[in-house]
Amino acid sequence: MPKILLVDDERSIRSTLKEILEYEKYTVEEAEDGEQAIEKLITHKYDAVLCDIKMPKLTGVEVLEKAKKLDIQTPFIMISAHGTIELAVEATKMGAFNFLPKPPDLNRLLITLRNALEKNELVEETKELKKKIVKVQTKTIVGESQAIQKLKETIQKVGPTEARVLITGPNGSGKELVARGIHSASNRNSKPIVEVNCAAIPAELIESELFGHEKGSFTSAIKQRKGKFEVADGGTLFLDEIGDMSLSAQAKVLRALQENKITRVGGEKEIKVNVRVLAATNKNLKEEIEKGNFREDLYHRLSVILVKVPPLRERLDDIPLLADKFLQDIANEYGQAKKELSLEAIEELKNNPWTGNVRELRNVVERLVIMSDQKIIAEDVLQYTEA
Repeated sequence: MPKILLVDDERSIRSTLKEILEYEKYTVEEAEDGEQAIEKLITHKYDAVLCDIKMPKLTGVEVLEKAKKLDIQTPFIMISAHGTIELAVEATKMGAFNFLPKPPDLNRLLITLRNALEKNELVEETKELKKKIVKVQTKTIVGESQAIQKLKETIQKVGPTEARVLITGPNGSGKELVARGIHSASNRNSKPIVEVNCAAIPAELIESELFGHEKGSFTSAIKQRKGKFEVADGGTLFLDEIGDMSLSAQAKVLRALQENKITRVGGEKEIKVNVRVLAATNKNLKEEIEKGNFREDLYHRLSVILVKVPPLRERLDDIPLLADKFLQDIANEYGQAKKELSLEAIEELKNNPWTGNVRELRNVVERLVIMSDQKIIAEDVLQYTEA
């Protein structure tokens, strides 16, 4: 239910407008002068403000001006019995949503209020969208080492093509970020990137996960379900840890890549799909081929472009940038001031083996933030780098 702040020094006006607005299902709070209005705007959130202009202590225009200085974005509808074009223009310049003469026409008031609320809703949606964009942008590849610069250049070259990409690298090195970077640089970025972790799905369920199933095709198939190939249609399908995929599923993925068609488990109908496939693994697939664990024909289908993500031990100079980013991310998550690492602490971090790569570094930084009571995390706190 939208919440309205009604600001007017005349009790009768407030009572009349409040009765009308509450009948229209609005929640209404009152302020009898400009100073009280500012206090309420600071301590409460409103969806719109109906504000008289001529009031004691602070005029409506002064209330509007103060609200804007406090970065209060609530839309103001100004009301005055002394309305002039000049006053209306001044209020609009100050950022008022609209100006109505007093007493206001009821229909015009309700329409104006509805429009103000719709605008406010759009503003809030835009803020949320910007937050999401910032959140996505923070999940980028951080580093200036030669290896990372080369990796970023490869992403920009490969992204706009339709080439399939096989991303290799140890666990925790950032293979998912590379896949998302390629998708963002592609012409498919308006469509989703759909991720499947092949290692996390039991072998007997992976085919249903990828290709979907028809109702009744197996015991728990109580309804028809689309697979990830269909969900990702027009976009990108990211097969993470593909080295753990069963040979049966590999054969079906190979067919899907060759023919751009899939068949749901338990179904007969062929479904066309338009999907760009990116794959990642921490395994040596050539060795897996020799062992009979991976299909050589699928390997060649997937590895049109090979991208190797370097382990953290090969890019130690990126540790200060990575640590700083993690410090900021953790501060944002915990809602606290960002901590810093001393130069000695940074050097000590560079001496770690980092078998868990960037993921391990992130965990260590979070542990240091939690365990240290100081704003500057010093070298002696690095005892907490040991898991």
